[in-house]
Amino acid sequence: QVQLVESGGGLVQAGGSLRLSCAASGRVFNVLTMAWARQAPGKEREFVGAISESGGTTRYSDSVKGRFTISRDNAKNMMYLEMNNLQPEDTAIYYCAATWLFIHTPVNDYHYWGQGTQVTVSS
Repeated sequence: QVQLVESGGGLVQAGGSLRLSCAASGRVFNVLTMAWARQAPGKEREFVGAISESGGTTRYSDSVKGRFTISRDNAKNMMYLEMNNLQPEDTAIYYCAATWLFIHTPVNDYHYWGQGTQVTVSS
């Protein structure tokens, strides 16, 4: 069993930055593909980005590419989402997710989910 806990959300002005963290339990973190997803009010959950088990491969949605960066520290069982140039449309609950499958797995097929952390961007 893998447990995920997100932190780092908050309120930021447009153009600002935030760094989200995801702490994972268990001794299998380094074999898990990890991802970030988000859900805005009244909208479906959407993929933000993913990182391979080694950290060597990442992929992002077009809406965040060039602004967001995913990284991981397998020694600490941690994953991060560095968000720059935040815009009001980035306002959402951000979720950390993990899967045993490969990096192109649809995010809604991920096996494990955190409880989410709220990010609010004011204009």
